[in-house]
Amino acid sequence: MTDPTAGATRATAPPPAPEDASTGQLIGQLTEQISRLVRDEARLAQAEVTQKAKRLGVGAGLFGGAGLFAFFGLAVLIATAVLALALVLPAWLAALIVAVVLLAVAGVLALVGKKDVDKGTPPVPSEAIASTKADIATVKESARR
Repeated sequence: MTDPTAGATRATAPPPAPEDASTGQLIGQLTEQISRLVRDEARLAQAEVTQKAKRLGVGAGLFGGAGLFAFFGLAVLIATAVLALALVLPAWLAALIVAVVLLAVAGVLALVGKKDVDKGTPPVPSEAIASTKADIATVKESARR
């Protein structure tokens, strides 16, 4: 037969109130809280950097799309010049219209890509840094009291 309390090695009592705690208990609580704070700030920084890296990836992809459309626009402009020189017919006008549309699409993609890249740079966890600075200031202020 097993003892019903054999599974519990020891019960953890809630921490004493700061005014009733010994110096050792306060230092233990401080160490635990600082450790938890550092872990939480590291998680926040990691999440923020991941989000900014994703934005940079999307912006770079849109820049790639803009380059592709610009290449097609240039190819159509070249075809337009060839058609205009070879045949003086309305076909070159159609090719010119297609080229202008492709270049307009490239311009829009470049602007949207630039906007996403600007949002993602610099890839520094600025929110986590600000939060950590506020935490340090709070700890320093509490230590002065």
